[in-house]
Amino acid sequence: MAAIARIEDALLAAVAGAIGPGCPPRLAAALRHAVFPGGARIRPQLCLAVARACGDDQPALADAAGVAVELLHCASLVHDDLPCFDDAPLRRGQASVHSAFGERLAVLAGDALIVLASDTLARAASDFPQRALQLMRTIHAGVGMPAGIVAGQAWECEPRVALRQYQRLKTGSLFAAATVAGAQAAGGACEDWRALGECLGEAYQVADDIRDVIADPEHLGKPIGQDVALGRPSVATEQGLDAAMALFHRLVAAAVAAVPACRGAPMLRALVRAESERLVPPALWTEQRLRAVA
Repeated sequence: MAAIARIEDALLAAVAGAIGPGCPPRLAAALRHAVFPGGARIRPQLCLAVARACGDDQPALADAAGVAVELLHCASLVHDDLPCFDDAPLRRGQASVHSAFGERLAVLAGDALIVLASDTLARAASDFPQRALQLMRTIHAGVGMPAGIVAGQAWECEPRVALRQYQRLKTGSLFAAATVAGAQAAGGACEDWRALGECLGEAYQVADDIRDVIADPEHLGKPIGQDVALGRPSVATEQGLDAAMALFHRLVAAAVAAVPACRGAPMLRALVRAESERLVPPALWTEQRLRAVA
């Protein structure tokens, strides 16, 4: 089965199990709205790709890891869009959860997704409890404190923050958790895969900074100009678009170089390159440069 189909099937099963009889109907709808339709699902794709490169001897455990990572990512988006943070009306081309269902249900839906992520891992733990325990610690570390995406988001509330530290925590930490968890799910040498996730995650955040300046909001599926409006740290606004683009390319090259030697290495390198072109299409950057010299 193709990775993306495998991910969607596993996500559908996890969400269906959470919104059975007795669940408040509007909360169930908010939960579905937060998860479907998804974005590129790059984090669970990475998780499964690394698991396959390490043998994928327990696919159900790898699926659970990928689902947990994606559910936590979706929860972070729901909370990030709330009025107390970005007050974003759109996400993935549709109304954000709080816009569609109200702020109270958005908070509860985000909370429910966090719990569902842990429950998904726990349900897959029966055959390999030691691996599952490692997975929980890895994924929770990528989300919580002191160096997960919660800590990254919290830096926005401080008077000063080091830009690279902010971006590594806000985005890179969950990417690193995805690659390490993929190896752990398959019994592989997990620390060999951390650098891939860290580099690609940081590249992803730099790309987000660039797109916030030059992308088409309709194509992006959310408003642009938010970094300046909200006073958020951004490579593109603090160092300029040329410096941001140069850093993006360095990080993508570092991610490609960080793929360990294995049978799945060509596929993983191709995935990284394809994702980099999806994030900042060469045509978009060419158009921006033409506008700059016009």
